[in-house]
Amino acid sequence: QVQLVESGGGLVQPGGSLRLSCAASGSIFSIYAMGWYRQAPGKQRELVATITSGGSTNYADSVKGRFTISRDNAKNTVYLQMNSLKPEDTAVYYCNAEGATADVDFGSWGQGTQVTVSS
Repeated sequence: QVQLVESGGGLVQPGGSLRLSCAASGSIFSIYAMGWYRQAPGKQRELVATITSGGSTNYADSVKGRFTISRDNAKNTVYLQMNSLKPEDTAVYYCNAEGATADVDFGSWGQGTQVTVSS
């Protein structure tokens, strides 16, 4: 079983910055990709950014140029640096990881961390 633990959410003013972290633990053989998704009240969960083990990244158009995803493969940890935050970035942010244990492939989600952008 693979567990993901997120941290770094909180309340920030418009234009501010936050850095989210997500650490994966458990019987991990390899992680192919990690990413961040978010869900605002009354809306569906949407992709924010993903990163492969090789470092290839993908971003939602709404966050390009403001958010940066990175990962530390040795620590099985992914980060999301969020700059120039806007009220519309307010959501619960979820970490996702896809990979393999010694026996099976897995896809796991974290419990979510609240990000609120408000003055």
